[in-house]
Amino acid sequence: MKSLEERIIKDGEIKDGSVLKVDGFLNHRIDIGLLQDIGTEFYRLFKDSGVTKIITIEASGIGIACIAAQYFNVPVVFAKKSRTSNLTGEVYSGQIYSFTHQCFTDIYIKKDYLSRDDRILIIDDFLARGGALDGLIRIVDDSGAHLVGAGIVIEKAFQGGGDIIRSRGIRVESLAIVESVENGRIVFRDQ
Repeated sequence: MKSLEERIIKDGEIKDGSVLKVDGFLNHRIDIGLLQDIGTEFYRLFKDSGVTKIITIEASGIGIACIAAQYFNVPVVFAKKSRTSNLTGEVYSGQIYSFTHQCFTDIYIKKDYLSRDDRILIIDDFLARGGALDGLIRIVDDSGAHLVGAGIVIEKAFQGGGDIIRSRGIRVESLAIVESVENGRIVFRDQ
């Protein structure tokens, strides 16, 4: 998605360890117009997949998933990162490793919110090493629902997660794929 790549170049920041900060427009301060374009593109890519629910992980994926869900006219379910007192009943759970936070986190989705009849689209802001996406895929598998694929806003291909997930036969559609970061310069994969 050329407009997304242009925005990353214009307003993204490269930090130590190849961390790409896009919090000025994607996951802290949010450009709703850009999110509408992203949602439209995810709909174009997955509209024939029979999506019945979109899932993501709190917090950064929620806004993106909600905007995309309006085009599919389906609900969003987000995996919580803590088991609070209001998360009652049985849950699907998994553990993910966050590249950004450099730690393991447990995630939870209430069993009532996923069923075997669901056709799930996972939406997330980043794909680096694949830990978060893999955790969501395991929850979908545990629920018996059908995973139609994953929509990723920005994939950091040089960290390998996308290749690992795709090698398992899972459809991953990334709107901007960063091939490398060289001397503070972002190089995108031609799509």
